[in-house]
Amino acid sequence: MSKFNYKKICENLLQDLPKRTQDIISRRFGFGTGEKETLEFVGNDYKITRERVRQIENIGLKIAREKAQNISQKPFQYFAREIKNFGGLKRENLLLEKLGGLNSRPYILFLLSIREPFKRFPETDDFFPFWTMESNSIKRAQKITESFFKELKKKDRPLVFEDFRVYNANPSNANVLLSSIELSKHILKNQDNLYGFSNWPEINPRGIKDKAFLTLKKENKPMHFTQVADIIQTQEKIKKPYLFKTVHNELIKDNRFVLVGRGLYALQEWGYETGHIKDVIFNVLKKSHKPLPKQKIVDYVLKQRFVKENTVLLNLNNREYFQQDNKGRYFVRET
Repeated sequence: MSKFNYKKICENLLQDLPKRTQDIISRRFGFGTGEKETLEFVGNDYKITRERVRQIENIGLKIAREKAQNISQKPFQYFAREIKNFGGLKRENLLLEKLGGLNSRPYILFLLSIREPFKRFPETDDFFPFWTMESNSIKRAQKITESFFKELKKKDRPLVFEDFRVYNANPSNANVLLSSIELSKHILKNQDNLYGFSNWPEINPRGIKDKAFLTLKKENKPMHFTQVADIIQTQEKIKKPYLFKTVHNELIKDNRFVLVGRGLYALQEWGYETGHIKDVIFNVLKKSHKPLPKQKIVDYVLKQRFVKENTVLLNLNNREYFQQDNKGRYFVRET
């Protein structure tokens, strides 16, 4: 519930304006509908140019701004206090949510727009739109996010907020640091409160394959694809009878996953080699640069695959690929 009746405050500020001016401002800010209308769209309705709509809007905002000086300042004081609590700047959607919720957003934006010292920085390729009361906020936010970028690249893994040196240097400025990071489109926080780059699957999973990757990483052990699907289904609260098949297909296609047993998958980053059992045997023999005894090969393969020893021996005794020397050691047959 909103702390103030923002709709009523805005109506009082606009009530003495011409009806057309009231309507233009209402439509430009999305009063009632929550959807802002463009200058061109409004102009077409009134059969006037975009520039004329802009002029009428600006005149109305100037009058409302002057009138706002003479009404209760409590809403504006509340805005200022909350922005300061956030460290002096806050991403627009998060600020609006805090100040009043979904239905109040158009009215809060209007009030912020007509009052000093509130300043809006528009969206860029790197930052979400945000509000502040300090003109140098963007430079400070850029400096902070650059520090986060460097540490994430150096560590190459998600980090908790307290891991960052910029935080440890100024723990009293935690709100400033958090608000700055929230502005970045390239650094996000996941549900486990870990920060990382927005294109990391651990931070911003895209589709079933990333969710399967995160499931295996969290469980930290090879799993059957049906178990992976069960966990995804529970976490996502979805009911898809074909999810088992979907998960299996994604695991097969993505080279991050390695089939290590019948329906059993592990992550390649854990050190599991891709390919069939004969490929694993081939790799260990090639790496050794010399013939190896049977048991050493079997032991290696069983660390890579969850199969019976006889299955390994069956592949090892395939004369098309492997041969024995006079000491019974195995080597790759040259073709």
